[in-house]
Amino acid sequence: MKLKEQVALVTGGGTGIGKSVVEMLVREGAKVVINGVDVVRSDANQYENKNIGGFAAAKKLSEKLNADGHETKAFEADVTDPEQVQSMVAWTVETFNRLDILVHSAGIIFQRFAVETSDDEWDSLMAVNLKGTFLVNRAVISPMQDQQYGRIINVSSMAGKNTYAGMSAYSASKWGVIGFTGCLSKELAHDNITVNAVCPGIVGTQMWSPLSETLSILGMGETPEEAYENYVTTVIPQGVPQTPEDIADGVLYLITAPHVTGIALSIDGGVSM
Repeated sequence: MKLKEQVALVTGGGTGIGKSVVEMLVREGAKVVINGVDVVRSDANQYENKNIGGFAAAKKLSEKLNADGHETKAFEADVTDPEQVQSMVAWTVETFNRLDILVHSAGIIFQRFAVETSDDEWDSLMAVNLKGTFLVNRAVISPMQDQQYGRIINVSSMAGKNTYAGMSAYSASKWGVIGFTGCLSKELAHDNITVNAVCPGIVGTQMWSPLSETLSILGMGETPEEAYENYVTTVIPQGVPQTPEDIADGVLYLITAPHVTGIALSIDGGVSM
């Protein structure tokens, strides 16, 4: 086990990519705090609902992993709220006496042309995807500097390196994540703290269900399922989607690579070649 006795915090850890990252971390021996939130401030997200059930999913995953002999805790905090974020990090350090790894996976998405994007939709995306990255990263800096060790991995996207019609707000937020990650890596380079990003391609999580419906309406296929398949083969050079496990493997590499910092690792089947 490569991460035995290390302590990790995974935001958005109850579902999708975050869930696979949590499962990878415990397999490698880490103790994990799984973050999620049940109710968000805006329904401008892929669920089109304020009730997203993220903390319920985190608790369910934690209970399952603990039953299998791992050590995890679920913690509810809204990544857009600085006080909740600071409390989550402080509680993690108090509970486990240290914090070695942050994987910031919490994020939202919607597909909308810029002219159709409301102020609330723009603000919601920036609050979760970009401000949330800042708040959670900032909160872990002090404990990691105190112990002179840390690994920070932020989840960006292939849309953080490429541009797509209908993704202007989402893409802007994810380009911002990469820029922030690079700057922070230089700020913390002398503290034995690495800061990197992963950029997933098309990963078949719940995030893609409403997007597939939009693609169907736009003529990518007769059904959402056909539209999704057509979009994958059109956009991904390898012609297949990526899996949450693919992204978790990339995260493990970045955690265990002591001299890799400030990069945005593309795991997208060749999109960013």
